[in-house]
Amino acid sequence: MDKGENMKSVLIIGMGRFGRHMAQKLYDLGHDVLAIDKSEAKINKVLSYVTNAQIGDSTDESFVDSLGVSNFDLCVVAIGDDFQSSLETTALLKDYGAKLVVARAVRDVHAKFLLRNGADEVVYPEKQIGNWAAVRFSSENIFDYVQLTPDYSIYEISVPNSWIGKSMLELDIRRKYHINILATKINGILDPLPSAEHTFEESENILILAQNSDLQKFLRF
Repeated sequence: MDKGENMKSVLIIGMGRFGRHMAQKLYDLGHDVLAIDKSEAKINKVLSYVTNAQIGDSTDESFVDSLGVSNFDLCVVAIGDDFQSSLETTALLKDYGAKLVVARAVRDVHAKFLLRNGADEVVYPEKQIGNWAAVRFSSENIFDYVQLTPDYSIYEISVPNSWIGKSMLELDIRRKYHINILATKINGILDPLPSAEHTFEESENILILAQNSDLQKFLRF
């Protein structure tokens, strides 16, 4: 693991599936991760891919005080199975000077209460993956999808058969379809910002930025 000058210090409370995955990815990216859970068994599962780990109750004021939460760049409340504990932990982190608190919500009403009780940001993994899956599998031509705003998204789709052998300039894509080609991809190799002379090939995918309504029109095309 290569820790660079952009390394952040991250506290993650709750080592369920979401917390474990986040801890492992942050550690792989070179960040300093302290994992917290009141379950010894869950802590033992993450010891190999976190910097430090402690067993403790994050609703215990003295325990939270001992963590020195103000020293962390990011504090994540990843508790998903006990909303009361999540709410209390979020409030305590802020009380003890946490700079940035990101809390996991399981339901919409949870998100509202977490924000009111000190969370700076709320993540909603079940809802977010549900939305992604709905878009991803709503069309056989969509391979990936990232929502940027409620109206605009980035999509990875297959190249229309009618485009094969033609250039971007020849097709006049932006004017005709109101979409922007950000990159092309063949066999997992990405070619960002293709030139106007780029000629589309069979089995090539394209990454496009589009308004959602324009993308739906384009897919029907």
